Amino acid sequence: MEAILIFTLTYVGVAIGHIPGLQLDRTGIALLGAIAMVVSGAVPLGQAVVSINISTMLLLYALMIISAQLRLGGFYTRVALQMARWCLHPRLFLLVVMGVGAILSALLANDIICLAFTPVLAYSLLGARMNPIPFLLALAVAANIGSAATIIGNPQNMLIGQVGQLPFGGFLQWCSPPVIVTLIGSYLIIAWLYRGRWAVPPGDGDVGRPQPTWQPFNAWQSAKGLAAVALLVILFFTDFHRELAALGIAGVLMCSRKMKSRQMVELVDWHLLTLFCALFVVIEGISAAQLPQHVVASLADHQIDIRHPLVLTGVSTLLSNVVSNVPAVMLLVQFLQGAPSQLWYILALSSTFAGNLITIGSIANLIVIEQANVFGIAVGFWTHAKVGLAVTAWSLLVLAGWIYL
Repeated sequence: MEAILIFTLTYVGVAIGHIPGLQLDRTGIALLGAIAMVVSGAVPLGQAVVSINISTMLLLYALMIISAQLRLGGFYTRVALQMARWCLHPRLFLLVVMGVGAILSALLANDIICLAFTPVLAYSLLGARMNPIPFLLALAVAANIGSAATIIGNPQNMLIGQVGQLPFGGFLQWCSPPVIVTLIGSYLIIAWLYRGRWAVPPGDGDVGRPQPTWQPFNAWQSAKGLAAVALLVILFFTDFHRELAALGIAGVLMCSRKMKSRQMVELVDWHLLTLFCALFVVIEGISAAQLPQHVVASLADHQIDIRHPLVLTGVSTLLSNVVSNVPAVMLLVQFLQGAPSQLWYILALSSTFAGNLITIGSIANLIVIEQANVFGIAVGFWTHAKVGLAVTAWSLLVLAGWIYL
């Protein structure tokens, strides 16, 4: 009972995002839940360490180091500034933002792309007196959708790929078609919803438009980062262990005469890594209490099979918008051990597509909203939901069609 209570309180806290009266965010709440599991004895200390999926954590860490190379080389800023040149042509600019955002997210992780691109786009759009909201929403939407195409596009896909032992090529082949169709439809949806509202309303000034400090572009360092990404993708198509390939390339990048390793390590998202480790321990606690098995048995008694493609899609969508898609996937992979690869692909697509529904569905959404707020751009819950509902409905329709095609 202790494990179930701790799990419930932890996931409720993660869903809410804070605890009244305390300065705890989602990572802090998850870490507190993991501590409670260990201290209460629900998960012995040794078992807590073993429960953490080391291969997933190493892959995620290595990819963050590789991405740090590109950030410090000014690659992301350079690309975003080049994109911003098209901002006076709204429909074309929208297409560029979504296309570039989706492609880079598939290769370099959606959270990083949103973090790097949002300040540049916000500053440029306000300077051109363009309405920034449709373009920033489009960035978040495209980053989420594009990241679904590959194992390395987002943290939940990395977990799915490692736990499910999925081939990089097979994942890409199965997931890419619905991602492309979904992206095209999402572009049309946003373009239609914001038709005639591309410019800043008359009377609005440039309040909240701070002058950002751009990372200077370094062609050599950026080229090193891009070469590392290209080599990594090639190795992913081989039988070489993904996490070892990523770690090896990250290690080579850190051996630099110009770029300090401290700077690269400082850009690692330690909060996300801590969140992952904590949730592994929390889920180990309920696994030891046999809760997942009881849930599956109870659903089966009501003729509900969690491994049915549409049921899995629905459950994944619901959970992803209650506790965000990363914690949702960490819970749902418990039910897919030994399942056909198609179900793992469905989980990856559905959880990532569902992240567009509301603001808390994806960390990428929260990054764009928080970064935009620095420039005085308020992206409210309903502003996001109006786009998110339409895009998610379209995404899940495409996924359902792809499942039965």
